[in-house]
Amino acid sequence: MLSDNEPFFTVGIVTGMHGLRGELRVLPRTDFVEERFKPGSVLWLRHPGQLPHLQVTVATARSHKQFYLILCREYTDINQVSEWKGMEFCVPKSALMQLPEGSFYIHQLIGLEVHTETGELLGQLVEVLQPGANDVYVVRGPTHKQDILIPAIASCVLQVNIAQGRMVVHLLPGLLDE
Repeated sequence: MLSDNEPFFTVGIVTGMHGLRGELRVLPRTDFVEERFKPGSVLWLRHPGQLPHLQVTVATARSHKQFYLILCREYTDINQVSEWKGMEFCVPKSALMQLPEGSFYIHQLIGLEVHTETGELLGQLVEVLQPGANDVYVVRGPTHKQDILIPAIASCVLQVNIAQGRMVVHLLPGLLDE
């Protein structure tokens, strides 16, 4: 049962339609694509930044280039889904997958205070970029004019403590514009 105030998290973005049967071209925003989009999975649809307003069940899903083509059980015609472009598929927090030790969801990282290994406060983690090979943490602080971009690699990110709201990093040469 869903709570009225339970947060939802995006697992895919509808980028368009595919064919006349109502298949949706979805850009995955999850590391658990096979689980999230398998037939029988329940997803919620929402406009970005709004509350979900429609629950659907995945009938079929298949990989197509960097997208997934998803057909919802309840909608089998392009005319029924043509206005969904730009909308998000999401799941409630209670349906999030268990992560391995040392792995975190982006929403858990946003807002962490970021400190150097010597204890200097760099600022707050405000965004996680996903350009390809590894994530990049965007840190905004009071003492630096520009955001600090920290690669999410073991040699830079030394400790993450969600309970304390704190991350400790090692700054590689060149990461700070002095």
